Amino acid sequence: MTARHYFSNEHLSMHSKVEQCTARPDGDFEVILDGTLFHPQGGGHPSDTGYIAGIKVNRVFQTGDMIVHLTNQPVNVGVTLIEVFPDLRHLHAQLHSAGHLIGCYGELAGLQAIKGHHWPGEARVVFESKDASNPEANTTLLAEEIEQQVNAWVAANLPRKTSLADGQRQIGFGNLPAHACGGTHVMATAQIGKIKITRLKEKKGQLSVHYELA
Repeated sequence: MTARHYFSNEHLSMHSKVEQCTARPDGDFEVILDGTLFHPQGGGHPSDTGYIAGIKVNRVFQTGDMIVHLTNQPVNVGVTLIEVFPDLRHLHAQLHSAGHLIGCYGELAGLQAIKGHHWPGEARVVFESKDASNPEANTTLLAEEIEQQVNAWVAANLPRKTSLADGQRQIGFGNLPAHACGGTHVMATAQIGKIKITRLKEKKGQLSVHYELA
């Protein structure tokens, strides 16, 4: 089991132990650490990249209880320095946190967020009605109103709040609703920057709110 240090601190470098390095048929290598700062791809969240022992980590994913780091060169077993690229981590945290604010807006408007995709250039939050007997109900939001409110929350510099509920990590900002989440986030909403709602798309009772950082 890989210890997930990214859950509990904001550090971007540390020493960790390389437990194994396995060659893949495609020529890449799967590196397993005893503990990692690298956030894996998943849950609509792209993975961190960076270095292990000076060797580039191109992608990170989870399989069972293990976090796998993909490199194109082998890494020696033993204790070494791992480093997460800060700029990409910050961008992912900004986009993910922006998605949470959009999710809160929809929830307060009577919708339920069912999916988030926070990749640069294709970020969106998908909602559906909370009324299962009438899936078409209350799926209409206005881009201008969403944008105005989420940017007001950004300007208010609401602090991130992390808690545990039923064994799950919960993330919220200020007094806004908190949600179970294992992703990376900014420390306070002002770090997100201005959010631009680029498109709303309704289909089969679902509303997709597409967004980017202005």
